[in-house]
Amino acid sequence: MSTIKTETLSTPSNATVPVDTVVNGTAKAWVNFNGTGTVAIRRAFNVSSITDNGTGDYTVNFSNAMVDANYCVVATGSDTAYGNDLYIKDDTGGSGFYQTTTAVYLKNRRGYEASPILTDPYVACVSIFS
Repeated sequence: MSTIKTETLSTPSNATVPVDTVVNGTAKAWVNFNGTGTVAIRRAFNVSSITDNGTGDYTVNFSNAMVDANYCVVATGSDTAYGNDLYIKDDTGGSGFYQTTTAVYLKNRRGYEASPILTDPYVACVSIFS
């Protein structure tokens, strides 16, 4: 494997961008998936699979591991009847969030009910920045 080292990338029309912006500022993984019935990935980058852990509970598995577990997760989910909140699953054991170098664990809940319940989203979108 070879390495190319440069500071700036340029297009044929002379638009430029620093390489650091490309390397550090782009999503390292993303996925759009159907969370209802049989979970199915619609489109993805660097996501090998989605594990359905039960109603509104998912694991997004990366094809290539992150450098560390200190990445940023941006997630959203929706169904036809309610507003939703797709979020990083909290660790009830008190040791932090379920976010590792190889996967992130998410839950989806209906956000507009007095007592939010877990629900399967028709559309779930997750982006990982590192």
